[in-house]
Amino acid sequence: MRPLLALILSILAGAAPAQDIRAEVVRFAPGETGATISDRITGYDTVVYSLGAEAGQRMRIELEPTNLQTYFNVYAPGSGPGDQALAVSQFTSELISDLNVFDGTLPTSGIYSISVYMMRAAARRDETSDFTLSVSVTGALGDVVEGDFADGLQGGPDFYQVSVSGGGLNLRADPSTGAAILTRLNNGETLRNLGCRMAEARRWCRVATASGAEGWASGDFLVEGSDPNAILAPGPACLTAVVGETNNNDVTVIETRATENGTEVIVGVGPQRARWSCTAFADGSTSRPMYLN
Repeated sequence: MRPLLALILSILAGAAPAQDIRAEVVRFAPGETGATISDRITGYDTVVYSLGAEAGQRMRIELEPTNLQTYFNVYAPGSGPGDQALAVSQFTSELISDLNVFDGTLPTSGIYSISVYMMRAAARRDETSDFTLSVSVTGALGDVVEGDFADGLQGGPDFYQVSVSGGGLNLRADPSTGAAILTRLNNGETLRNLGCRMAEARRWCRVATASGAEGWASGDFLVEGSDPNAILAPGPACLTAVVGETNNNDVTVIETRATENGTEVIVGVGPQRARWSCTAFADGSTSRPMYLN
């Protein structure tokens, strides 16, 4: 892009500074590749719609406002209002086939943003615009994710943890809210990450449970987890606990032995190696250290 054109687009992208930016998440119905949204803005209000898609897919956006001073900007993953826009609907370009019509192949996989706003003159007069925003994402997904922004799909953590408020999370046969439910995942349950893809404008992750069940879960309700089998070694765990209890960094492991509850560790403290007892449990926690006479 020529420097002058980039500067112009950057200025235009911020043509209507917002007093209120409202965020909305776009989700497609089961099996659908698009959605139509009806909404309203007044004055300097801005609405930012977000949806997921993958590189190589085709996105089409059409805005039909009652106030002709209403436009939208499209932002690539990792960008948003205040950053340089991927496209500005006020001007025709390679991606803007007509005013307020975006139509193009996506360069990056991730979450795209669409900000709808009014130009400064209309916003200053506190005008209102009712509009419909039609968004579609079409094109089959490749065998592997291309242009994965920040490794959010086929990269990411080795383990996820279910994070829902009340109830549980459905594990489905396919990445769709209309797919068959295989089982119900509990809040806090740890899952192995087998890779994520975009479908129905959201991130879906193929995961495996501890019991061996595999399926797709909505990424909206997954947070980074840890390996449930990664048990903290008893010696270092108890050394850390004894240092905290005695405020003495001169510690060493003297003896360890298995017990019914965990692993008992005898720790020597100071030059005289005063003996302290600590029990390390399977979950990585420890008992409070006790001084041995």
